[in-house]
Amino acid sequence: METGAGAGATEDRKRRQRLRAVAMMLACVGVFSLMDAVLKTLSAHYPPFQVASLRGAASLPFLLAWAAATTGLRPLLRVRWPLHLLRGALGILMMSAFVYALRTLPLSTAYAIFFVAPLLITALSVPFLRERVGPRRWTAIALGFAGVLVVLRPGFGGVASAAGIAVLLAAFGYAVSAITVRVLARTDSTQAMVLWLMLLMAAGAGALALPDWRPIRPEHAWLIVALGSAGALGQYLITEAFRLGEASMLAPLEYTALVWGVLWDATLWGVLPDGATWLGAAIIVASGLYLVRREGARAVPAAPP
Repeated sequence: METGAGAGATEDRKRRQRLRAVAMMLACVGVFSLMDAVLKTLSAHYPPFQVASLRGAASLPFLLAWAAATTGLRPLLRVRWPLHLLRGALGILMMSAFVYALRTLPLSTAYAIFFVAPLLITALSVPFLRERVGPRRWTAIALGFAGVLVVLRPGFGGVASAAGIAVLLAAFGYAVSAITVRVLARTDSTQAMVLWLMLLMAAGAGALALPDWRPIRPEHAWLIVALGSAGALGQYLITEAFRLGEASMLAPLEYTALVWGVLWDATLWGVLPDGATWLGAAIIVASGLYLVRREGARAVPAAPP
């Protein structure tokens, strides 16, 4: 009887833990979408490299406090520097390209294209991590890229412009960065990976932005504070979510970003996705969900972004 009661209590604890992980993941997606809305707002006033630098710098005080309260500051120096430098360069590429795209693209359209990133991660895991990808998952990847073409609509007056290509470039940078996370996670802490990414992005993008740097307007100061706090809070939430829940359960929740993108587009900029964007997004999301399902069946743990 006691054994049964103990098993029931354990199962109930696991259920509450899963629900907490789901709640944190949903909150994380909402917080990151708010951050992206701020990025889009700032992109209308500052060059992409400057916005990318502000994104990194604004989060640093919050991340330093988080690291000091959890692992301490000393472990932050015992890291694999070559991979961190690579992630820093990829972070600059990803953020600058995404900010550049947001100057002209609706947030929901940018999200629809960026959803190709999980497909790229699976494809890149073959040459970089020597993982095996079967024909079904290659088919899902191909269908996902077909969905991207539906959104971009090359040759049919779609968004196959520099902005659309920039989102694809950002997704590629994100995918390669995620591959490096799988390697770094074997030796380095989450705090070190996040902190050095933000620091290198702030310094590197800031240096590139210097020739065209524009003075920060006083009315944008609160947006920069919101940018930093949302980025740090989102990182904390996603770290906790993946600590408490399984990646195969949490990964599909990232697609709720499209709902937030539509909400911000409608309320802040008065635009809505067209039919082709919805169709392409549905194809990309369906392909991503299939890959998540296959990953869960193979019991391969995925690292949080």
